[in-house]
Amino acid sequence: MEQRRLYHVQNLAFEIMDQMNTNNEWKKPDHLKHVIDHLSRAIGSLTDPSGTFSIDYVEEKIATAHYILFKNEKKVARINFDKQSASALIE
Repeated sequence: MEQRRLYHVQNLAFEIMDQMNTNNEWKKPDHLKHVIDHLSRAIGSLTDPSGTFSIDYVEEKIATAHYILFKNEKKVARINFDKQSASALIE
């Protein structure tokens, strides 16, 4: 089960990477700050030297970053994250 969750997180991260590399013109650069913040927190959790990380935390951070970029709830629907806070970052 954990491998499936990590695979889903990896796919979301790849979509974020593709979107950031293909879209040269951003309407609101502040969005990028929030996306990068959430991604760096997820990476920080994954690279914990003790080898322990919370898959829930990583999923939440990647899902929030994905939602900020794409505003698409379908791909992150099964992940528990605060959509209200993410929506506030978009506006």
